[in-house]
Amino acid sequence: MATVLLVRHGRTTANATGLLAGRTPGVHLDDLGRDQAALTGKRIAAVPVARVVTSPLERCAETARAIVEQQSDAPPSSVDPELTECGYGQWQGRQLSDLATEELWRIVQSQPSAVVFPGGESMAGMQARSVAAIRRHDAAVEAEQGPGAVWVAVSHGDIIKSVLADALGMHLDLFQRLEVGPASVSIVSYGASRPRVWATNTDCGDLSWLAKDIPSGDAAVGGGAGTPATGSRTPRIST
Repeated sequence: MATVLLVRHGRTTANATGLLAGRTPGVHLDDLGRDQAALTGKRIAAVPVARVVTSPLERCAETARAIVEQQSDAPPSSVDPELTECGYGQWQGRQLSDLATEELWRIVQSQPSAVVFPGGESMAGMQARSVAAIRRHDAAVEAEQGPGAVWVAVSHGDIIKSVLADALGMHLDLFQRLEVGPASVSIVSYGASRPRVWATNTDCGDLSWLAKDIPSGDAAVGGGAGTPATGSRTPRIST
């Protein structure tokens, strides 16, 4: 089974000002976001990456570039529109503080599976197309590079949360329990029986263990002996 590193883009000017950027063009990483992306690139540099796939929006492309630049052999890169931000419709470009006063905000928090953004996309549709895209790329990487291959998908907070919810077997209505911070790395392997979620929302920690053989097959009863790492590999979970 291949392994995907789900990377959220670094912080943007919109994130810093509480604006829901959505698919607005021209939203770039700010100074902190560029530093975050560079740090994520350094973390992933210890792992030979087979492929980098990114959302078409600038903030993701800039984050993906920071990752590719720090690989010893630049992996092939591509853009997939199916990994783009949720279509927030009429919510796009508005302040989160204003949106929080609307009735739909409460439903987004408690029952996202029922949400259709006015003039935009449903959250269920967002999850369906993003999960399908991740699984499609993962199968292609494994077919081309073998079951030990590691690849990177650079996308957006709600997209990654919905992919993680699917991998964890969570209903979409529970996905707001997950947190995915700027430039964070979450790790999923898709197997014949089920996905395995190795980490979520990490912003530091050694990733070199991913360059070794990742256990496949059935889950070990009792938890097993862990991955064949050198030193501490346990990343800190962002809060």
